[in-house]
Amino acid sequence: MLPNLARRILYWLLLLSGFIPALAAADETVWQRLAAGGQVVLLRHATTVPGFGDPPGFRLGDCATQRNLSAAGREEARRIGAQLRARNIPVGEVRSSRWCRCLETAELAFGRAADPWPLLDSLHEYPERRDTQTEALRRALAEVPARGNLFLVTHQANVIALIGTGLAPGEMVVLSPRGDGRLETVGRISPSALARP
Repeated sequence: MLPNLARRILYWLLLLSGFIPALAAADETVWQRLAAGGQVVLLRHATTVPGFGDPPGFRLGDCATQRNLSAAGREEARRIGAQLRARNIPVGEVRSSRWCRCLETAELAFGRAADPWPLLDSLHEYPERRDTQTEALRRALAEVPARGNLFLVTHQANVIALIGTGLAPGEMVVLSPRGDGRLETVGRISPSALARP
């Protein structure tokens, strides 16, 4: 009971301070940039069954050996797609890690198979690839997408390596290519925002 009460008190303090409307305005700015196109969107795969990494001996291409989306995660991925459609967000290319949880997130969200892209493959199992793979990804994202927005479905370790902070399952961060090889962080779209199509 006390944790719920504490959350309510915090909510009202933030609301009275004007912080919550500021967050809502910031969210709308991110959606406006997406509506205009030309952005790169990192999407962490949706919620999985409990666990960390993959079981020993997992194999790419064999989903039965991997940690996969939970029923809640599959619904989360569908809500992502519903929100993007409701807001008329132009979706250009969709690329994904070759892990099943990322491929399934992409297919459920976008209604089509994503292009498997090794530069988005999990760094959790292969930390020795972190620097070279992240730098190659950064170079590949330097150009503004030719049409719509480029959506990339990947893993927590990869997001941290690229932008220095993590995302919740099903959360997106919108990046704007600057044309000089750098990416400007426009903002994040939380799973709770995606739950309100």
